[in-house]
Amino acid sequence: MTAVLPESPPAPVRQRVPYENWRPPVVGVGVLVPVGADRLVLVRTCGLLSIPTGAVEDAQDVEDAARAVLTGLPSGLPIQRQAAVQYVQTRRRQVITHTVVTRPLLAEEAARLVYRDRRAEVCVLPTTAAAAALTERGRARVLLSLQALAIGATAFVHDNQVRLTPERTAQR
Repeated sequence: MTAVLPESPPAPVRQRVPYENWRPPVVGVGVLVPVGADRLVLVRTCGLLSIPTGAVEDAQDVEDAARAVLTGLPSGLPIQRQAAVQYVQTRRRQVITHTVVTRPLLAEEAARLVYRDRRAEVCVLPTTAAAAALTERGRARVLLSLQALAIGATAFVHDNQVRLTPERTAQR
């Protein structure tokens, strides 16, 4: 016995809705601290090495946020300038990471640095070993910042496209 079923309506067509970035961006800062001419300060957290990082709170200056990442020096962290700004669009919000560079520290000064997360260990490695020990994204950020520092520019990275702006006209 066969039943006759009424004809079903066509299935709805899914339409793509344009993305709306309704959440505020997450803003962070990475601090690139050279020690002498050939070493960098890194932090080891849970076995992973990275450059020291922290959050930039609302209405907080990037350099003030960077000074809060590493403490221990009597006169504070000697921020030299901003080297790079990276914009990454995640699924629901934008992540903006500023990378600032300090003046080169002496080995004695670097030994006094304390990271904001007390569980992490501050270590000083040769620049080549530091770059090799970082993740691919961290290595790219460090190398881009060092290149921008060497040519006196600020690098802006948006959608993996790099734009260089001379430091004297760079916006913060």
